[in-house]
Amino acid sequence: MSLPLLERVKEPNPRFLLTPRNHGAGRESLHCGNSIETETPNIPQRALLAGEQFRFHFDMSKCIGCKCCVVACNEQNGNPADINWRRVGEIEGGWYPNTQRLHLSMGCNHCIEPTCLTGCPVDAYSKDAITGVVLHSADACIGCQYCTWNCSYGVPQYNPERGVVGKCDMCHNRLEEGREPACVSACPETAIQIEIVNIAEWKQTYAASANAPGLPSADDSISTTRITLPAILPPDTGKVDLGRVCPEQPHWPLVFMTVLTQLSVGAFAAIWLLQLTGRASRLGAAALVSMLAGSLALGASTMHLGRPIYAYRALKMWKRSWLSREVLLFSCFSGVAAIYSAWIWFALPGSLVLGALTSLFGIAGVGASACIYLVQARPAWNTKHTVLDFFLTACLLGSLLTASVGIGERSGLLLLAVAAAGAQILNQAARFFLLTSSDSFELRASAQLLSTVFSSRFFARGAMLLLGGIILPLAFANVYGAYASLALALTGEILGRYLFFVSVVPKNMAASYLFQGKAAA
Repeated sequence: MSLPLLERVKEPNPRFLLTPRNHGAGRESLHCGNSIETETPNIPQRALLAGEQFRFHFDMSKCIGCKCCVVACNEQNGNPADINWRRVGEIEGGWYPNTQRLHLSMGCNHCIEPTCLTGCPVDAYSKDAITGVVLHSADACIGCQYCTWNCSYGVPQYNPERGVVGKCDMCHNRLEEGREPACVSACPETAIQIEIVNIAEWKQTYAASANAPGLPSADDSISTTRITLPAILPPDTGKVDLGRVCPEQPHWPLVFMTVLTQLSVGAFAAIWLLQLTGRASRLGAAALVSMLAGSLALGASTMHLGRPIYAYRALKMWKRSWLSREVLLFSCFSGVAAIYSAWIWFALPGSLVLGALTSLFGIAGVGASACIYLVQARPAWNTKHTVLDFFLTACLLGSLLTASVGIGERSGLLLLAVAAAGAQILNQAARFFLLTSSDSFELRASAQLLSTVFSSRFFARGAMLLLGGIILPLAFANVYGAYASLALALTGEILGRYLFFVSVVPKNMAASYLFQGKAAA
């Protein structure tokens, strides 16, 4: 148990204070005459005061890139070789023949405003009240991987074998025992140390000491890691892997989940509008198909989780996490939509009110889905075009689905689909222009992926939107034209959502020159 706060301020805390008898109190070296000189300890020798926390200090001028810290971290935590909670990247600068390569060792930065914590839907993250260390609970984690998108440093690592995320916790248990973290203990050059930082003072000065070449801006989450740069930094210093752009995972369950929920929401909104105008028949069949599409979408979403049996936990943090809000809103949407479908099918009174509630929950759910992807660590997602993309997909597919189920009045729905398809084409063109014209490396790299690796699929998506969303609805304003339009548009939107996931280039720290997969070691 920890001492009360006032006692910790007045006297040393035995949990986090090393004495000469503690292991790791300092490194001893033997000199002539059998005299022993104790070097400066690599962890603090006094108690934390109020408003302070532990942090890493990395001295780039000392690091030789041996990666002993990476090996020690993996051994300490039992991680496989391709999952590195501490990574060593490489940066270089200068011009031939006067060039220099430096190394950058990073674990978790134990940020003051950790984005992994604020986004987690199950409250698996916590910031220790005594040490300030950002901790992760594997027991609470459901493997949604949302935190891996939120962190600009790529710190949380997903372990597919365990179905959960893991991250550096500064060897919290070792610190309690008065021992150095594994990475600190293993470094032969003492390039990594643990320090105490005053949080209020650091908030005022972090920009000068937390930023370094090869790292994203510390502004995203206020990293507490202090970095000592070489006295003379070579000009034009940057990541050695700056030009290396790799596609991200497609996340197929999320592709189908997002597209089908938007189709369902758009269809129910169209049904309700038609019911208001009284210009359609067989609304019950359309509602049933829409409800089935929404049910398939919610079922598909659980396949993305590492531990789908605990999917219900995602409702926990609805006050803070957009993912929790998405789950809550779509759960409400699904329940009200089922009742609304039954009311329409049996022609019961009061269905207009249920239709309004269904549309309201659905629209709010689509908005929550879009907000999940508005994160600073994924610049290509973090734009207004993402929100427009999601809502235009709902409008396009919802109107085409409703028009293809035998609705008496379909010309208005097809015109709505044409307008939505045209707007979606313009939205994607504007987004691509934003990517190509940006000064941000991540945005330009996303454009590079779309114009090279995924160019054929990128143009195919546009062609399907043009043919299925505009040409066919205008040329064949009948049920068969609606069927063909729906099939093409649905395929195009699934392809577009696939490109949305694979073409995003995340912020991250520098990797090594001999980069293998996602491992930086």
